[in-house]
Amino acid sequence: MRPRVSTETQQPRASRRRAPIVITIGVVLLLVIAFFVFAGIYADIMWFDQLGFLNVLTTEWIARIVLFLIGFVAMALPVWASIMIAYRTRPVYAKLNSQLDRYQEVFEPLRRLAMYGIPAVLGIFAGVSTAARWDVALTWLNRTPFGEVDPQFGLDVGFFVFELPFYRSVVGFASAAVLLSALLVIATNYLYGAIRISGREIVIAKAARIQIALTAGLYLLLQGVSIWLDQYATVTESGGLITGAAYTEVHATIPGRQILAAIAVGVAILFLITAVIGRWRLPLVGTALLVVAALLIGSLYPWVVQRFQVVPSQLQLESEYIQRNVDLTRQAYDVDDIEEIDYEAKTDTEPGALRADAETTASIRLMDPAVIARSFRQLEQYRQYYQFPNDLDVDRYQLDGGTQDTIVAIRDVDLEGLGDASTWYNSHIVYTHGYGLVAAAGNQRSADGQPVFLQSGIPSTGALGDFQPRVYFGENSPAYSIVGGPEGSKPVELDYPAGSNSTEQTQTTFDGDGGPKLDNAFTKLVYALKFQSEQIFLSDAVNDESQILYDRDPIERVSKVAPYLTLDSDTYPSVVDGRIVWIVDGYTLTDQFPYSNKVSMSEAIADSEGVAPALAFDEINYIRNSVKATVDAYDGTVKLYAWDAEDPILQTWQKIFPSTLSPMSEMSGELMSHVRYPEDLFKVQRAVLGRYHVDQAGAFYSREDAWTTPKDPTQPQASTLLQPPYYLTMQMPGQDAPSYSLYSTFIPEARGDQSRNVLRGYLAVDSDAGTEAGVKAEGYGKLRLLSLPEDDNVPGPGQVQNTFNSDPTVGRELNILKQGQSDVINGNLLTLPVGGGLLYVQPVYVQSTGNTSYPLLQKVLVAFGDQIAFQDTLDQALNVLFGGDSGAAAGDNTVDPGESPTEPTDPGAEPTDPGTEPTEPSQSTELQQLLNRAKQALADKQQALADGDWTAYGEADAELAEIISELVVLAGDEGSSTGGSDGSTGGTNGGSNG
Repeated sequence: MRPRVSTETQQPRASRRRAPIVITIGVVLLLVIAFFVFAGIYADIMWFDQLGFLNVLTTEWIARIVLFLIGFVAMALPVWASIMIAYRTRPVYAKLNSQLDRYQEVFEPLRRLAMYGIPAVLGIFAGVSTAARWDVALTWLNRTPFGEVDPQFGLDVGFFVFELPFYRSVVGFASAAVLLSALLVIATNYLYGAIRISGREIVIAKAARIQIALTAGLYLLLQGVSIWLDQYATVTESGGLITGAAYTEVHATIPGRQILAAIAVGVAILFLITAVIGRWRLPLVGTALLVVAALLIGSLYPWVVQRFQVVPSQLQLESEYIQRNVDLTRQAYDVDDIEEIDYEAKTDTEPGALRADAETTASIRLMDPAVIARSFRQLEQYRQYYQFPNDLDVDRYQLDGGTQDTIVAIRDVDLEGLGDASTWYNSHIVYTHGYGLVAAAGNQRSADGQPVFLQSGIPSTGALGDFQPRVYFGENSPAYSIVGGPEGSKPVELDYPAGSNSTEQTQTTFDGDGGPKLDNAFTKLVYALKFQSEQIFLSDAVNDESQILYDRDPIERVSKVAPYLTLDSDTYPSVVDGRIVWIVDGYTLTDQFPYSNKVSMSEAIADSEGVAPALAFDEINYIRNSVKATVDAYDGTVKLYAWDAEDPILQTWQKIFPSTLSPMSEMSGELMSHVRYPEDLFKVQRAVLGRYHVDQAGAFYSREDAWTTPKDPTQPQASTLLQPPYYLTMQMPGQDAPSYSLYSTFIPEARGDQSRNVLRGYLAVDSDAGTEAGVKAEGYGKLRLLSLPEDDNVPGPGQVQNTFNSDPTVGRELNILKQGQSDVINGNLLTLPVGGGLLYVQPVYVQSTGNTSYPLLQKVLVAFGDQIAFQDTLDQALNVLFGGDSGAAAGDNTVDPGESPTEPTDPGAEPTDPGTEPTEPSQSTELQQLLNRAKQALADKQQALADGDWTAYGEADAELAEIISELVVLAGDEGSSTGGSDGSTGGTNGGSNG
């Protein structure tokens, strides 16, 4: 018989056999994970190196690694030393109770692991936290003075922006390390009997007493430093009335914190004395005193001062500090040199009123970029694998000796349009890029209401000249594409369809330097892992000349190479020096500018064009458009230009990342002609100016003249979205000639649910940087604010829109347009300071309900004062509004409105609905002109009667009689006519205030 082997013997042997296997599997898993991590790091190195910004990546990595090590050592070493000292100075023959004996028995086998493991774990967490603050550390090391001092402490603003956050971070970190060390010291000493609780008595060994007292003293000393630094933070903290130290903070909070800091240092000294003499009474009494003082001096006393001294005489006591807040807020948001103009807006129309504003009138934009995107798609998309964005961009070009406002968009590739053909090869090898920039005149329309394209078609042709039309880097480019090939090889990338036959195509091969090369098996493997696609490694289409293009969104590319910038939410394409480039605006921000009011940037830039997501750096109180960036649409080259070289924050980052920024002098004249004043900056400034347009403390305190941005009147009534600002070429009062500008309006700030939608302010900024290479135009960035008198009820956008919507004549015209299942779309409601008043212009589009239909501009609504007109063209509407002759021609004055609108003969397109045909305008135009003349004659007659001028009275009466005769004749003609409508009516100011 075989001897029986016991199970106890078999189990250890099996365990011994399995152990190497488990270890091997673990090692392999660690190696796989390490390689994945390495692949990501190596891919980042290749991406930054190809783009020429490797120093940005390495600087950040080195800073993070160094700070991680500092944080690890600064936390782990004190904690380890504290535990080690407590253990080595433990009583050798301590009398322990049975419970502590059991604790020691459990803990002792793990003691060595705990003594090193606990500090290591805490050190790792501290290192990660410290590494995340790499930007604070680097800006402190490279700080640049602002050259301005705060009014409370007399310190340079740079102290609050760069130094104070760093010092508070260091003190906070040190306090955390000391506190954790103290807790672990107490726990260790208790576990080994150095601290014993005997009834009501706590017995502490001498070594433990010294260590605990020294640690407590160090902690309180750090608290004293922290409280002392907190006094400086009062000038950047938001209070109930203003941001910054007000009367209570200056006379109670700041002195109180100074006293508390001194008490904390005194208590720390008492703990140090206790370490020597061994008596705990004094430091414990001191600690209690510190707590009581914190309650009395830190909380109660400021409350008493605020409640019983400030509140009864708030304006008198707070005026000095409110004025600080007003002055420094205006300075921090760069609105302190705004030109304020009192504007007595006319509300009466008269012939020839627009003669002095002829250039502005000719440039009025009728094409709404938020509406005509569908027109671009239907007219210019051509194939299902192309796309246009939902919101188009506004730009301008120098054409025929003048400036032409344009609506622009990129024809980008759309892989979702491939449908069943969306294979890996097609998606990443063949369909790699978009093609062409499409531009339409902003102030023109075709006879049937279509956009007038200045640049269009495939291949791209038009007034913008020859340029590289291929778009490998766009807002909607694929996640990655593999491009390039050996010289002389057959092209495989689809360039563009060559004809009406869908099988006719032209191919191309990318010949730029746009991404890392896949010229060896290792890099192929790295990117196969990065994008989790084995095809990158296995495909024959990937050759030694192949490049992989990824991170192609312009904003994403700029944010990676300039991590210190907050970027504008909207980038736009322009043709510059024969290339399509994306222009991106970058901001430097802080929330530590003394006395400057804090604004939520995400809330400030949200409007009907889009609700911005919460930003990483959201609450700000200082902003500068410090950088203009460009991204080449063909090869992805990123260039950063120092636009505001005087900004101390930008100067600091230039020290951190030298050679990454180019001076503005390197910007070409053509690039200068396309950069503009950024929209997000303007939105933030208008949010600030709603209250800070006043520059005196009394007016600011009373809020008697507080303004707000009106809601977008074209949105549904329940919508709370704000009206966005608009780019227009116009001449503001105070300007010698029209310029490309960005504007917005103000209405009175709502009181509860009540809001009067009357115009109170009109804000515009000169957005034209000029055409001289490397030199800003003299007026660029000049803010002008038109202030309207409070007793002048000029209707605001909401009132004007309500008047348009409720006017019976306009309603009848719109009902005609809606016949045949057509939708009427109101375009953006523009406001222009012309004719001595404010002119409102709104294009009206008609769109049939078919899938392939698109909006056609059919009518234009205009308003001036309480008069409105509704005609087929802007030129006609202005003439009707201003008594038969506005004195200026609009950009659409060459349109023949008598032609029936028809959609292009695109395959699959639906015929235009007959309900979209315009009505005959001739009789309505003449009738409105006579009515306007009659109104003016009546006004002249009444004025002459009031003045006692009987000669003028007789002339006005004769004029009125002649007009009535002409009206009678016209009424007879109109009665026999089958078409036409008056198309105009006189509104009133008493419309809805919504």
